Amino acid sequence: MSVLAIDAGNSKTDVALIGADGTVLGTARGGGFRPPSVGVEVAMHMLATTVEEAHLASRVPGPPRVGHVSACLANADLPVEEKELAAALRARGWGDSVRVYNDTFAILRAGLPAGAEPCGVAVVCGAGINCVGMTPDGRTARFPAIGKISGDWGGGGGLAEEALYFAARAEDGRGGPTALAAALPAHFGLTSMYDLIEALHLEKIPLARRHELSPVLFAVAAAGDPVARSLVDRQAEEIVALAAVALDRLGLLGVETHVLLGGSVLAARHPQLDDGVRELLAVRAPKAVPRVVTTSPVLGAGLLGLDHVGAPEAAHARLRAQYA
Repeated sequence: MSVLAIDAGNSKTDVALIGADGTVLGTARGGGFRPPSVGVEVAMHMLATTVEEAHLASRVPGPPRVGHVSACLANADLPVEEKELAAALRARGWGDSVRVYNDTFAILRAGLPAGAEPCGVAVVCGAGINCVGMTPDGRTARFPAIGKISGDWGGGGGLAEEALYFAARAEDGRGGPTALAAALPAHFGLTSMYDLIEALHLEKIPLARRHELSPVLFAVAAAGDPVARSLVDRQAEEIVALAAVALDRLGLLGVETHVLLGGSVLAARHPQLDDGVRELLAVRAPKAVPRVVTTSPVLGAGLLGLDHVGAPEAAHARLRAQYA
């Protein structure tokens, strides 16, 4: 049974049409999937364009139609959102069956070793931050992951905001000194935090470009700035807190378990963050086996789809090989 695999994140969407034997027949990449900001119908219309491109690339005749749609979607953070998005996908008529997951599950499934049981915890630290866990008997651990109101801290966007906060206070005297005060405006060719604040407020610099400040923060931290280093340390603590709580909820703290680390911030392998996560995990979850996942998350969506249709291990292996 063929599978339509969708990994739709905030910044980009990857789609793959997969044959019953695990062969990738066609792929396409589109823009971000953001129903909260543009509405479900508009988001689905944009997704449909990417699905159509993948279908055309596959050269399969007729309209897009598969046995199963496996969709790992950003902003599917609550069960009610998963149901709404699943209904919208069914209405498109792309598959005989549809399953919607939060996009963090794509990282979890893609990062598990070949042949391993579907058991582990994944933490994604990209534009935002989230964590999920699953066990072979179907139990899951989830967090709402919708911002500060659900207790979240960090991710690329959150780190950029924290860096701006400390840099602004350093420049005007309300806070202590930090090299961020010069480095952040310099990234945009500006000479002061006041100029950067004005440019951001008046949208002379688009909101989306704030995420560019996260790598600047890591560079300043690597150069030894105490304020920047403290933010990186806190990010490591948040990542480990999520993983440890998820492991505990699933009764896996005392069992050797994979902890998959994905998203642009973690995939960059910044030494301070990478070392901090591993050191803290060794204390809070000694049995955890951390592993950074850099494989395309659409692989995870595809493997989840093959799991659902009961595809043989050979199909899983063939799909993995195409994303190696």
